[in-house]
Amino acid sequence: MKHWSEIRTTYFVAQTGSISGAARTLGVHRATILRHLDIIEQELGEKVFLRGAKGYKLTDVGEDLLRVAKLTDEQFSDFAKRAKGQQGELQGEFILSSLDALTSLLMPAVRLFSQKYPKIRIRWLTSAELMKLEYGQAHVAIRTGSKPQDDNYVVLPFASLKIGLYASNDYLQKHGTPVDEASLKTHRFVFADDAPQHLPITKWFNEVIPPEQVVCTSNNPALLQREIVDGLGIGFMQCQVSQANTNVSRVLPDIQWDFQNWIVTHGDLHRSDKIQGFLTILKSEEYQNAIAAFS
Repeated sequence: MKHWSEIRTTYFVAQTGSISGAARTLGVHRATILRHLDIIEQELGEKVFLRGAKGYKLTDVGEDLLRVAKLTDEQFSDFAKRAKGQQGELQGEFILSSLDALTSLLMPAVRLFSQKYPKIRIRWLTSAELMKLEYGQAHVAIRTGSKPQDDNYVVLPFASLKIGLYASNDYLQKHGTPVDEASLKTHRFVFADDAPQHLPITKWFNEVIPPEQVVCTSNNPALLQREIVDGLGIGFMQCQVSQANTNVSRVLPDIQWDFQNWIVTHGDLHRSDKIQGFLTILKSEEYQNAIAAFS
């Protein structure tokens, strides 16, 4: 790989925050580090670091370069381990990405993975943003909705989520139980204020529920669930999660949305030990038993 030595040097300067730190880590002279930085910046035609009194801070270009370097370094490490036939204990960082709504579904897997590989530090990112696996933003991403079509990704089916309308028993006793869609227009609702407009559930809500009936919105799923349980209004809940709450009841049970989920990894890293370790957990009998209620 052209300029891999220089890219690797940049990676360690970013990791240590200084020229001296990178030099000590790599076992080279400071002048070598500076020469490598000059070469890579000349090649890119952009500054990689902003040099200041507090050390070296990455520019936007540097951030992109760091992600590439981190991904490549991890691939080399995995390759070296396989080439030597070493199966040492997994360690380092493992990044998982998913929606907030999948927390209950994935928590048993995260717990089992942490127990099996105690030296792994798990970084779990919950966001609707699609992480770029090719930049090392995540090792495993759980995507919700239509199947990802990127040819660079390995995509496997995962459990689906069932979403329905729910209200607290206190709310229904006070305001009555809706009998059809038309009767929903006299009720109070809570709703996500960042719900993607293209989703069928969002389109249905916008078509059926008048805006003046929405009494509260939030971008926090846990808060919205709390508002339903406390009787603020009718809202959406996972059917599986609602079974554990005796204070809520299903509203119009015939109305339901099923969201398919997908396990997504980058093809170049799919066989890495960390990713295979996590996928093994997802396939394990212990995990499948833990999420039986979601099936």
